[in-house]
Amino acid sequence: MKELLSGNEAVARGAFEAGVHFASAYPGTPSTEILENVAKYKEIHSQWSVNEKTALETAIGASFGGMRAIVAMKHVGLNVAADPLFSVGYIGAKGGLVIVTADDPGMHSSQNEQDNRNYARAAKIPMLEPSDSQEAKDFTKIAFTISEEFDTPVLLRLTTRISHSKSIVQFNDREVVPIKGYEKDIRKNLILPAHARLLHKKVEERFKKLKELSNDFKYNFIEYKDKKVGIITSGISYQYAKEAMPDASFLKISLSWPLPEELIREFAKNVQVIYIVEENDPFLETEIKAMGIDVVGKELIPEVGELNPYIVKVSLGVIQPYTPKQIETKATPRPPALCPGCPHTSVFYAINKNKLIATGDIGCYTLGALPPLSAMDTCVDMGASITNALGLEYALKKAGDNRKIVAVIGDSTFYHSGVTGIIDMIYNGSKGTVIILDNSITAMTGHQDNPGTGRTLMGDEAPIVDIENLVRGLGVKHVKVVDTYNLEEVMQTVKEESERDELSVIIARRPCMLLPEMKKKKFDKYEVDETKCTGCQMCVKIGCPAISFDKNKKKANINYDLCVGCSLCYQVCKFDAIKKV
Repeated sequence: MKELLSGNEAVARGAFEAGVHFASAYPGTPSTEILENVAKYKEIHSQWSVNEKTALETAIGASFGGMRAIVAMKHVGLNVAADPLFSVGYIGAKGGLVIVTADDPGMHSSQNEQDNRNYARAAKIPMLEPSDSQEAKDFTKIAFTISEEFDTPVLLRLTTRISHSKSIVQFNDREVVPIKGYEKDIRKNLILPAHARLLHKKVEERFKKLKELSNDFKYNFIEYKDKKVGIITSGISYQYAKEAMPDASFLKISLSWPLPEELIREFAKNVQVIYIVEENDPFLETEIKAMGIDVVGKELIPEVGELNPYIVKVSLGVIQPYTPKQIETKATPRPPALCPGCPHTSVFYAINKNKLIATGDIGCYTLGALPPLSAMDTCVDMGASITNALGLEYALKKAGDNRKIVAVIGDSTFYHSGVTGIIDMIYNGSKGTVIILDNSITAMTGHQDNPGTGRTLMGDEAPIVDIENLVRGLGVKHVKVVDTYNLEEVMQTVKEESERDELSVIIARRPCMLLPEMKKKKFDKYEVDETKCTGCQMCVKIGCPAISFDKNKKKANINYDLCVGCSLCYQVCKFDAIKKV
């Protein structure tokens, strides 16, 4: 049977066919759909973890027990999981262990453009790079074979284009893989210096064998055509380069670490000039140049941003770049915005009105930084809002700056890495305010469950980790819960708590309006009474996409189809010009 699958769906299918027993992840674009699709195969126990570190550690535990285990995360998630990654590189894998890293060239939904091929090199573990969905499925299966044969975790690197593009995939039956069971082996599984010194030697011996594998790996292959031009490439860049220069000779590298050095030298002897086509870092280029082989890479191929066939054609001189006159852009640019009725809107409105410094976090609420709300000052990584606020609080105090700071973090992000930050604030005597935006779901990545939703990835009921009880249990004395659709309550609470001379937490609670159960509810909608509208634009300043301002009429307007009835515009209007429909 064949089906059209995205790369993420294909990895999930590969895990099923490989006889995988255990799967874990923290959702993050572009990797989210991997676990969502793995969970459809009931033969595999699948779970959302609170963050990427715990996801990898639980998968390692399953591997200790002789299970085949897969863990998925976006590229920056591997930073969170780096500690166990390097340790398990020494320990190895009793049950096959595959770690999927979904990189994001072009930063479609990420805060950086890091190239996680560098993790394979640093941790001295093998990495596979598929170039389409069929390979994504096949390489997932192959990764488990390599993992168990060489006693090593294996990195499977996707990129956004592979994760989300669809191509035809041939299905196979599920392999029946017995669970090997657990056996105590502290020399292998218990990392302490005396054991690790011996394991490091094993890692180096293993790496030599992996180099031999790479040279013989059938998916590392040469295609000779015009030998005047040779192109070395991997992953999605192979597709771009093939489209750009179909008549060139190619060395396609699929096991991209360790590199197939013998194959590279053979290719170099048989072509006149070599171009390296790769996204982001000059990873292949640096290693191949270190072998003493002359290649052309980042002198021509951009190091910043995602590649595509057009960019490769222009970079290699196949075509001339289009001039602006050749490209007509008729679409009006539309900045990203919070959704109509977003429960975060009132909080950012209050932050703006109170002229507070807001250290922000990863999630939908980064959109609160944009006009007209303009209510977020920083965004570094998951959980950094709280710890950034703690450091900035100290800096402002030393500078004699009396401005107030609030840290803004979502519920899923708080579970992910905000709890330790709160403990830091308590321990170090912070007098700041943390606002936890609790919309009852992991929203930005597509509504995945988390410890606060009462459901697991597999649909089972789960205990709810109550944020209010959690922060009180940690020792926060001042905890307020507000309904984000009650603007007066939000405004007053944000003002009072930000001025409080003690640590406080505001839990701003209201479900995401895009949740299925919220869509089913019927809310009163609102409209503008133009006879009363003065054109003051106070309603426009809440940043709701349903509200616009007619410059000709000098009147506000509410789009009936977009309005969800949150009533914030009604609450800010001082002239009774907004009424229920």
